[in-house]
Amino acid sequence: MTAQAVSEAAEYESWDAFWREVQSAQTETIRGVEVPVPTDAPLNFEDRLRALLGSSTLEDFEQLVRILFGEGVFRQWYEAGMGRVELLSVLLWGMSAANGRRIGYKDAYQQVTKMLAKAGDGGQPGKGPAAGKKTASRKKTASGGPSKPTGGR
Repeated sequence: MTAQAVSEAAEYESWDAFWREVQSAQTETIRGVEVPVPTDAPLNFEDRLRALLGSSTLEDFEQLVRILFGEGVFRQWYEAGMGRVELLSVLLWGMSAANGRRIGYKDAYQQVTKMLAKAGDGGQPGKGPAAGKKTASRKKTASGGPSKPTGGR
């Protein structure tokens, strides 16, 4: 081991202490909450974010916010009135930063609204693609209208 390697190893108590320093180097204020700019994320984070496009459960959103920005941040944003499109934009921005490809806020927003439009909800908060599928999947009668209930027959 070189003298420099020994010196670097002695600077930190542990890997965890070093990693905490790396992760907390830069912060941003989003909806009045100071959060760390993410420097890393789980390998499956992008897949989880894409799966959220049609979701409306607060627990799903809260879990992803916790991963990127820390405990309690989601509740603060929720109480500050953050909407679904805004939250997805922040998550995309944070994911990009974590992957080393930091993008601007406007770019994140535009990408999210484009993804939502492709998913079928036009980027409207609270509207998921599943809402439109219910009516589209109903059987039609010979008259072209929805089928009538049969009373359990």
